[in-house]
Amino acid sequence: MPQRIPDDAGLPELTLRGVVLGAVITLLFTASNVYLGLKVGLTFASAIPAAVISMAVLRRVAGANKLENNMVQTQASAAGTLSAIIFVLPGLLMIGYWQGFPFWQTTAICAIGGILGVLYTIPLRRVMVVQSDLPYPEGIAAAEILEVGSRDATTPDAARAADDGQRGAGGAKDEPGAREILLGGIVAAGFSIASGGLRVLADSISVWFSVGRAAFQLSTGFSLALVGAGYLVGIVGGVAMLIGTLIAWGIAVPWLTSITPAEAGQSLADAGMVLWSDKVRFIGAGTIGIAAVWTLATLFKPMLIGIRTSLGAMRGDQGAFRDQARTERDLPAGIILALTVALLVLLTVVFAIFLHGAAPQLAGAAFWTLTLGSVLFAGVFGFLIAAACGYMAGLVGSSSSPISGIGIVAVILVSLLLLGFTAVSDAFDVLDPAVARMLPTALALFVTSVILAVAAISNDNLQDLKTGYLVGATPWRQQVALIIGCVVGALVIPPVLSLLYNAYGFAGAMPREGMDPGQALGAPQASLMTAIVRGVFSHDLEWTMIVIGLAIGAVLIGVDEWLRRRGGKARLPVLAVGIGIYLPPSINMPLVIGAMLGWLIDRRLRARALARGDDVERTSERPRRRGVLLASGLIVGESLVGVLLAGVIGLSGAPAPLALVGDGFAGLARWLGLAVFVVVCLGFYRRVLAAPAAG
Repeated sequence: MPQRIPDDAGLPELTLRGVVLGAVITLLFTASNVYLGLKVGLTFASAIPAAVISMAVLRRVAGANKLENNMVQTQASAAGTLSAIIFVLPGLLMIGYWQGFPFWQTTAICAIGGILGVLYTIPLRRVMVVQSDLPYPEGIAAAEILEVGSRDATTPDAARAADDGQRGAGGAKDEPGAREILLGGIVAAGFSIASGGLRVLADSISVWFSVGRAAFQLSTGFSLALVGAGYLVGIVGGVAMLIGTLIAWGIAVPWLTSITPAEAGQSLADAGMVLWSDKVRFIGAGTIGIAAVWTLATLFKPMLIGIRTSLGAMRGDQGAFRDQARTERDLPAGIILALTVALLVLLTVVFAIFLHGAAPQLAGAAFWTLTLGSVLFAGVFGFLIAAACGYMAGLVGSSSSPISGIGIVAVILVSLLLLGFTAVSDAFDVLDPAVARMLPTALALFVTSVILAVAAISNDNLQDLKTGYLVGATPWRQQVALIIGCVVGALVIPPVLSLLYNAYGFAGAMPREGMDPGQALGAPQASLMTAIVRGVFSHDLEWTMIVIGLAIGAVLIGVDEWLRRRGGKARLPVLAVGIGIYLPPSINMPLVIGAMLGWLIDRRLRARALARGDDVERTSERPRRRGVLLASGLIVGESLVGVLLAGVIGLSGAPAPLALVGDGFAGLARWLGLAVFVVVCLGFYRRVLAAPAAG
């Protein structure tokens, strides 16, 4: 375990240079996560690569230490979490309410929701971090990386070089973590430019065939970012997503195509994709929803403990701030309460502006009922969710927590509440019919975006506080750092969203005519949320498919519980199965391939260690760390190129301004893309295994 800095140490922590570096990393990783989330509906946890980059930069500055590095990674971790708000906000464009992303409204929603997520979870630190035995996998991993970097910083260059068996050109060792991230980033960026920019490589390959009237698809994408994400998810999540893919494309789509007559002139592929989009995805939504509800149910007792602790903190039961040891000082309860009230007041203003802009004729009791009711729901439900999300982060890690499932639960609840309000109130009778139809849908998405921001940051905050607890950081300084990260992220997200929307467009929402719909970002989570809300208000939601998904989820939960009680390592995360059903195979399969790569590498490392009579965990530590850093580099490289290409497309106004070939090259591009993709995956495998074992 990391060596904990004692309470009486006077090391600098929250420094100006650290805040500036954290802001730069936050900017880069937020842009990457926004792009990745809009493309595939997934984001990556940025705390660990941020810690590595911070150490690589600050170790060259006099007086740097692991507590300062910890503050940088705490601030930058907001990038991987606050970006989850893109799971909802694009829906406002899909329904035609927004024509772009209003800067101040979008910034306010992100910042207010994110900071509330920080404040809600501060009182949970003692019971869920200090006094709990929750594993906090990512928090512990980040602490270990900070510890290793701290030890390396005090070791002579030559000794470090000999220890790793690697030496730079000048005799000093290159930064190993930064080098691996850079290598992964360059490879992924090069592939992304060749496929998304030059178009000499395809980004996926797909083969359709039929058995009788049933249509089947074999498909995979070539996204290296998804391969990296799958490596980080691991084999358990990868197998679960593969099961979901088989349910969707091996059972549901073939069955529906066999019983649904195709439209005149409709190809096999088009018929299959329409049925998957209009029906099968809702099976995935039902599975995701019941997985989230089950998770919340299992966390009911810890959530009550967290709420009781929060209320105790607000009464000042934890002692005076100055009387506490440095490593026990959270933000004082009075400041937490004052900030919470101020943020809820600001949220009221934001909701009032949103409603007035949508329906200026709406006034009086109806206006304030909707405004204050929305704030109350977002504030109270967000508070309850914060405790559950913090516990989930400690149990399975931030990356594996079912944030999207929580969003589905929230959007259904708020939609049903608004549906009830419209049923008993005649306030909407004075509105234009088009506005009256659109307003409840838009408001439901807007409220859910706040809850999702609260949930995402709550999920991340306790993970960061666990890292800080292990290395001996000052909690209140970490909490301030994460608030700064939320503000920086909130300022970055709107322009990045606008850039990507104007360059690519979203599925079902194109900014101008003549754009290539094949290049549109799928925004899968936002598309699902929007479809659910529309279905609730139009009374035509695919309840049959959702119920089938609920039934499948219930069965899988039973299987997972049976596996858990057997005590083995095998598990079946139901949320991952639901995601496998909901996402297309071009997205699922690279994730599965990444997870399989990690599994094969672990098997090879174990076999090699056993053959030599070495300790498996000790000798596998450095190769596994190299794999994590390479995978992070793949994610960052592809995502940043996606943002840069969006800028080129936006400035040029052409859908493919860098393309070197035309549509006639598409067939060859698919096979070239497949060949390069296979070579990169094999190279990843070989490089991880080539890492020196611990001495």
